[in-house]
Amino acid sequence: MSNPNQNPAPQDTDCDDLSISRIHEGYVLDHIKAGSSMKIYDFLKLGKLEGAAIAMIMNAKSSKMGKKDLIKIECPVGSIDLDVLGYIDHNITVNIIKDNEIKEKPKLRPPKVIKNIIRCTNPRCITSIEQELDHIFVLNDEAKEQYRCKYCEARYHGK
Repeated sequence: MSNPNQNPAPQDTDCDDLSISRIHEGYVLDHIKAGSSMKIYDFLKLGKLEGAAIAMIMNAKSSKMGKKDLIKIECPVGSIDLDVLGYIDHNITVNIIKDNEIKEKPKLRPPKVIKNIIRCTNPRCITSIEQELDHIFVLNDEAKEQYRCKYCEARYHGK
């Protein structure tokens, strides 16, 4: 017979048992490069998305990628900018959910124009002087996914 004064043995927890409920309406972002979900969270400004429920799974096992991140966003469809995702990584799988079912799986592409996602770092650019001016970048080389500032044509380095 067990002693009631003893603490019960700790139960093993396995990450495979992790369960996050289905979402009624919103987005499931899958096949995110492992460790990149916080960058996506920041770029999409998910912290400012009013009333959204967000679940992030980081470094999950993936047969396709080895490890991956995943983000579930419960919010009205149309609340996030898919062009931002296309800019960050057009290989991310996007599932648009409505009424608890996948309704669309849009294919991401690098957008031709991005607005106020990145900032021009050229100190001589008009955007350095005119603070309220939008930062607009145009896709210059699709193969290299290279963008240039619309105003000064400075090349953007990095993502």
